[in-house]
Amino acid sequence: MIRLGVLISGGGSNLQAIIDAIVVGTLDAEIVTVISNKEDAFGLERARKSGIRAVFVDPATFDSASDYNIALRDELQAQEVEYVVMAGYMKLLGVEVLDAYPTRVLNLHPALLPSFPGAQGINDALEYGVKVTGITVHFADEVFDRGPIIAQTAVEVFEDDTVDSLAERIHQAEHKLYPKVLQWIAQEKLVVEGRRVHVRR
Repeated sequence: MIRLGVLISGGGSNLQAIIDAIVVGTLDAEIVTVISNKEDAFGLERARKSGIRAVFVDPATFDSASDYNIALRDELQAQEVEYVVMAGYMKLLGVEVLDAYPTRVLNLHPALLPSFPGAQGINDALEYGVKVTGITVHFADEVFDRGPIIAQTAVEVFEDDTVDSLAERIHQAEHKLYPKVLQWIAQEKLVVEGRRVHVRR
């Protein structure tokens, strides 16, 4: 069983998908802490309802981004977290955390990287006119949406899609893929070779 620390900034629907997978037994993991940079993030309430430690760490109370990231790292290490899971965490994670968890920080992006990186991946794909977009689970590094890709799922773009309708199908795909990737980790199936990540079958 792997010990997870989950970072969020908002509603926490992917956090809930991970919690649900643990409850039904398809994910051999324990979430030992949920941390948000937003005090009103609903994901904190989701964690509390499930009996999970939920912590708000306010970036505004630190003199620098480095100090803030040190606080995140200290919380994760105090809870003996083995893997850090970003689930709608809308800040660039600092090297203070990344260096403490090499190839053990995961991120989820709502597009098929390297296409449409950044905070508006769904809108950017729709505006560009692609016929297929999707989701990407990858290891995080010090640049937004750049780290080695672990898994991707394609999502068709319909002619009458709006940002909201496409986002709904994107989220459905996320809720399936993220727990699946975490289970691969629990089963020690991932092999990282540079930028390439292999999944043992």
